[in-house]
Amino acid sequence: MSHTRSVRPFYRPMRPRRRDEPHRAATPLELFFDLCFVVAVAQAATSLHHDVAEGHLGHALPSYLMVFFAIWWSWMNFTWFASAYDTDDDVYRITTLVQITGALILAAGVPRAFTDGDFTVITYGYVVMRLAAVAQWIRAAAGDQAHRAAARRYAIGVTVVQLGWLLRLALPDGWGVAAFVLLALADLLVPAVAERPGMTPWHPGHIGERYGLFTLIVLGEAVLAISVAIQTGLDAGDHGLWALAAAGAVIVFALWWLYFDRPVEAPDRLPYSLIWGYGHYLIFGAIAALGAGLPVAVDHERHLAHVSATTAAYAVAVPIAVYLLTVWVLLVRRQQHGAVVVAYPVVAGLALLVPLGPAPVQVLALLLVALVTLTVLLRGRDAGASATPAA
Repeated sequence: MSHTRSVRPFYRPMRPRRRDEPHRAATPLELFFDLCFVVAVAQAATSLHHDVAEGHLGHALPSYLMVFFAIWWSWMNFTWFASAYDTDDDVYRITTLVQITGALILAAGVPRAFTDGDFTVITYGYVVMRLAAVAQWIRAAAGDQAHRAAARRYAIGVTVVQLGWLLRLALPDGWGVAAFVLLALADLLVPAVAERPGMTPWHPGHIGERYGLFTLIVLGEAVLAISVAIQTGLDAGDHGLWALAAAGAVIVFALWWLYFDRPVEAPDRLPYSLIWGYGHYLIFGAIAALGAGLPVAVDHERHLAHVSATTAAYAVAVPIAVYLLTVWVLLVRRQQHGAVVVAYPVVAGLALLVPLGPAPVQVLALLLVALVTLTVLLRGRDAGASATPAA
């Protein structure tokens, strides 16, 4: 019996993938890419935890939003490009490893960005990732005649914006945040402009899977953060943390359930796909922030945090509210109807009131359990109604 073995080439022309390609799934390289980004996400969450626990709220929030933008935007651009043009040849793999190297450089610069406001290392890592992406877009322009105009616009737009990020390092300190906002907006505009000649052939189902996988990664970071915080407390002899640990676990489980309660797939029309893709910044960022907020609650329980009980509770409640509202806008309103659609913003609003009462983390867990229960019961009722034959 003869066996035919496929040999991966060193280089192949970068042809577009089919948008309706059957059985499209994440590749080992994509999974490795995600896992390497865990380092950057963990650094951002850890730095946010320390800043909030020390009461440096005015410094913590803008630093976190800027750092997480660099992480998320680099991941997102690789993901959508890979969905359209992954050739899995050696050159593609090497270029992707360069992007991963940039992510590791970025992660190394996160603590300095939080403590000193120095974004130099983060910027260098970000530029490495983005310029490697430019090389990929140049390959796509050479290999995909139908989408050549879009690929060229990406290559030019990304290059110009990277020059802006490097020039930002030379600006006076007082201009840093304003320059960041302008350059972030410029980065966000590149896909909106580049895709106008004709959308690149990304796969909606594949994109949905990739976003789901990154959601799992940041949820895993939240689980790890609460586990480490509880372990540290127990090692120090504080055995009164079990109720808080249980509530934190229930919160993470509920957030997982609410995201994956329905099939996740990216919209296939440009305006909606951009809203869907960009909106996940808030989902990912909220989960990672929860991974910082839960340890702050543990620190307060152990009398180590330099913030009030209300502030510690809001470090958990605000990420939950942002998460629920964003999932509601991007996923629930598109696919569901009835009481569930109303329940998400109601629970988000209640979450913001919970820190004003006793046992806030435990009450937040109960609220989320109630929301999950409602979605399960109403889904079962709707399924039963649809299965009942018409009279």
